[in-house]
Amino acid sequence: MLSNTREYQNEVEFVCLEEIVPEDHLLRKIDKFIDFSFILDKVAPYYCENNGRPSINPIVLF
Repeated sequence: MLSNTREYQNEVEFVCLEEIVPEDHLLRKIDKFIDFSFILDKVAPYYCENNGRPSINPIVLF
């Protein structure tokens, strides 16, 4: 018997970045000494607070 039904399997994996990034990685050193919060003020005019989908944190994008 022919069938057109397909079975799909959804899989979710949770990842903790603290466990993935090594302790001696360059980005950890940079994050320790540089405060990136100034980015929020720079990009504030480009984000809408009450309309549209939630955005990705611009510091994460940087």
